[in-house]
Amino acid sequence: MNCKELEEVYKTNHELAQYINEYLNTEYNTSKNTITSYATDICLLAKYYPHKNIKNLKKEDIQEYLRLQNKSSKTKARYLTSINNYYKYLIYNNVININPCDGIKMPKLEKKLPDYLTIEEVNNLLDIRSSSAYDLRNKAMLEVLYATGMRISELCNLTMSNLFLEDALIKVFGKGSKERLVPINDIAINALEEYLKFGRNELLGTKDSEYVFISSRHTKITRQAFFKYLKKLCVEKGIKKNISPHILRHSFATHLLNNGADLRVVQELLGHSDISTTQIYTHLSNEKLEQEYDKHPLMHEKSHH
Repeated sequence: MNCKELEEVYKTNHELAQYINEYLNTEYNTSKNTITSYATDICLLAKYYPHKNIKNLKKEDIQEYLRLQNKSSKTKARYLTSINNYYKYLIYNNVININPCDGIKMPKLEKKLPDYLTIEEVNNLLDIRSSSAYDLRNKAMLEVLYATGMRISELCNLTMSNLFLEDALIKVFGKGSKERLVPINDIAINALEEYLKFGRNELLGTKDSEYVFISSRHTKITRQAFFKYLKKLCVEKGIKKNISPHILRHSFATHLLNNGADLRVVQELLGHSDISTTQIYTHLSNEKLEQEYDKHPLMHEKSHH
């Protein structure tokens, strides 16, 4: 839904326009994109029922609308959240008395196991000959991502004051500005020191920056720029998996658990506030065990004794 269409709906629905302007912009401490997507969700509902005022919709109307949307469970769950928040706002402002979303169950979200790289694939990916400042930077970024499991946004936002390489630690600011210290291995420290010594100043030129990883524009590197580079590297290396910077985070967690690391430790390292988020990696480890078990007939024989 484009901005023009959104404006059309606002014109015909005063309450909706007020909701977007007042509530979403003040109550939601979120990005402009999130506000736009919430607004679009409500406007799509209004567009679906052009001859009804959506403040008068019944529970059955909402259920029918959600049922007939040819979307994933995740998208339908977001629709329901957006619509429910709108009706809560109308109740709070005494416009309606009953929320038609009450009693509607959230669509079941399919738990999609994240893809990860094998140790061989990681070694292949990280085998970069450093012949330029960009190579040094990219190798350091990949090594740090895999060694720490940090998010790509956390990596891009690293500043020089976050590095405690003598103590083999990096300070990371995660979601909700939550701070954590993560250990870093010698291989990643070496790659980082090589880049800091021989690559970073060349990329900075005459500029100055607090950020560790610098782009061709002499500013901090963006997630998008790194993602583009990673895609290109995977093509060169013949890695066919659907790759993203996040895949190194998944690989880090999976390899740790496969090697017997404690789930709570992995939770701390990843900066997950809830351990259930970390538990998805135990499914990956179990899945791997089952595959190994099925591959080796001897294991089946031994298990009967």
